[in-house]
Amino acid sequence: MTTEGEQPTPAAVPAGPARRTARRAIVGRLSWGLADQAASSLSNFVVGMYVARSLGLTAFGVFSLAWVTYGVVLSVSRGLATDPLVVRFSGVPDTAWRGAVARSSGTALGVGAAVGAACLVVGLAVGGRVGPAFACLGVMLPGLLLQDAWRYAFFAAGAGRKAFVNDVVWGVALVPAMVVAARVGSVSAFVLAWGASAAVAAVYGCFQSGIRPRTTGARQWLREHHDLSYRYLAENVGVSGASQLRAYGLGVIVGVSAVGVVRGAELLLGPFMAVLMGLSLVTVAEAARVLRQAPHRLGVFCLLLGGVQAVAALLWGAALLLMPDRLGELALGDVWSSASELIVPVTLGVAGAGLGTGAAAGLRALAAARRSLRSQLFASACYVAGGLGGAAVGNTVGSAWGVASATVCSSAVWWLQLRSALREHHQNTIPEVRTP
Repeated sequence: MTTEGEQPTPAAVPAGPARRTARRAIVGRLSWGLADQAASSLSNFVVGMYVARSLGLTAFGVFSLAWVTYGVVLSVSRGLATDPLVVRFSGVPDTAWRGAVARSSGTALGVGAAVGAACLVVGLAVGGRVGPAFACLGVMLPGLLLQDAWRYAFFAAGAGRKAFVNDVVWGVALVPAMVVAARVGSVSAFVLAWGASAAVAAVYGCFQSGIRPRTTGARQWLREHHDLSYRYLAENVGVSGASQLRAYGLGVIVGVSAVGVVRGAELLLGPFMAVLMGLSLVTVAEAARVLRQAPHRLGVFCLLLGGVQAVAALLWGAALLLMPDRLGELALGDVWSSASELIVPVTLGVAGAGLGTGAAAGLRALAAARRSLRSQLFASACYVAGGLGGAAVGNTVGSAWGVASATVCSSAVWWLQLRSALREHHQNTIPEVRTP
């Protein structure tokens, strides 16, 4: 186990055929990671598109508020349960991994039950159009968080194929669930359908891993990894909390329909938004392996990760600008006309975030929790200020441009922090030179 300031001893750098084998292994794990993210992103896009077309702009805004709230709770679960698992139990012996996964998944399940109960009570008390959606979200949270925990566990073990299969199971279960929800025609029905299909995948994950979550091990897990988990909790909540504040603020300043417009624009960048939200599933585990095997290559590895994502996001955004309106209307219905105006700023924001996540993966691998927390708090503050300040000046379009500017600036801060962390790591691992 390592803490900040205590780095793992690097292994010898493989040479010749061994090095080529190691590279193929990395490519294989990343390929399964990309396949898993493709499945996840496709499911997210289909759900968003189906809800937008079925419910209209205002109801889609309500669904988007529930979605954003789920993102906050997911960040809590990842910070406390699965981020420490990926950092400290990637590539470890199977016995150690299984024990850690049982406690980590139990922690995620406990977070879902506790926060879900709170959402249920608040939703029933609020009522109206928003309350029932939040009450249904509360019921579904344990299954949603447990499914995500299995994905982290499989990537920590280098078994990305199992994570991919689990997401495919979720996607298959979504099809009949969405059909039933469309017949009911309410936001609550779609929230229940989305969460119930995730619960199916969560149960299947127990069979895939042969591990039963141990909620009784949550206290031990939090005690053993408190040096990382609470910093990662603050960092993750900073990300999702900023999104939630922006969504709620945008609803107050412009209107609930504006939240649906922003969500619609983000759906158009769905493949990259999904990759950014779940990036640590693959990259942190791989960055940790690179640190152990060839620490001098960590900086280049992170730059490639961030650079490829940024370029891919820009290319996808360019393709969206050329897409005919009839295809956009087919995908998003009435949401398309307003969402299409945000393609350029949302694309720039996603590209900037993609570049920054490369640096974030490096900081996680180095266990530089203080530096990553500092960077994330700065990024979250910029995100909220840019999003709400832009909304006050230029409504929905102004908010999108404010977020894009904030994300690009924040990316520069992430890379400055990684450069400093790499320099410190290099200095700490140089053998002391003793004079005779």
